[in-house]
Amino acid sequence: MKSFQSRNPVPIALVGIVVLALGFTAALNSDDLPVIGGGTTYSAEFSEASGLQKDNDVRIAGVKVGKVSDIELDGASVKVSFKVKDAWLGDRTSAAIKIKTLLGQKYLSLDPQGENALNPGTGIPRDRTMAPYDVLDAFRGLSQTVDNIDTKQLAQSFDTISQTFANTPEDVRGALSGLSKLSDTIASRDQQLSNLLANTREVSQTLVDRDAEVQKLLDDGNDLLAELAKREDAITALLNGSRELATQLQGLIDDNDKQLDPVLTQLDQLTSMLQRNQDSLAEGLQKFAPFIRVFTNTIGNGRWFDNYICGLVLPSFGPINEEGCYTK
Repeated sequence: MKSFQSRNPVPIALVGIVVLALGFTAALNSDDLPVIGGGTTYSAEFSEASGLQKDNDVRIAGVKVGKVSDIELDGASVKVSFKVKDAWLGDRTSAAIKIKTLLGQKYLSLDPQGENALNPGTGIPRDRTMAPYDVLDAFRGLSQTVDNIDTKQLAQSFDTISQTFANTPEDVRGALSGLSKLSDTIASRDQQLSNLLANTREVSQTLVDRDAEVQKLLDDGNDLLAELAKREDAITALLNGSRELATQLQGLIDDNDKQLDPVLTQLDQLTSMLQRNQDSLAEGLQKFAPFIRVFTNTIGNGRWFDNYICGLVLPSFGPINEEGCYTK
């Protein structure tokens, strides 16, 4: 048998490259693998997509069990394919597109019903699905509808109705007069209303575009509130302990007031005396420095004093300086 070193390296390199390519492809498509993938694929028919998008959550009783894998038009219906993992679906399962956040993000909600398991090849029919009404789409549609209204013609119509019913009873004339004033107000503020609706449409679209960021902000806020709730007991215990400590200290002071009062009085007298003699103490410390320096030189050569005393040597032993000390 040939050793590994003696084999041709070209086939080995090709086999290694193919294995790496297959592994890389499997890693990119891990959700579609039968064993470690994202679960079993099902489908459901809806009358409209209602803003549902690919990779949105699939939930059962609020618990995430998968995600939407594909959305496509199937005749007069919208076919939504989704994957479910580690969850049982019955043959009477119903599906609904629901709103996940206030900004319009959706998720697919499943209600597993039935006695037998749902066949993955059999989709959930439209009679067991429900799509929500999108508020953001309603606002956008309202703004477009209002933009197409001829406010001047509408005001003229109200004025004509008011003139036509001019001879009617007073109650009716008052109502029509108010209606005419309302139409005039709307006509005079047409540009402002158009700007308001346009800005509302831009704000709603901006919120939809930044849905992920705002959702993350809300999630972080929820995490912060949850952490504060977890620390509530610790903070409460800390405050209670501080209050009890203050109570104990107050009792200690009250119990030892007679012993502490003379000590505090004497301490006050001592600090007052030091304050009065502050200049003298400073001058003493300043003049104490040369003594420390000379004294350090005296005992700095070892465990003995290196010094001499002047005036004890007779003049006959040698020359003496003016201070009476012997000099060599």
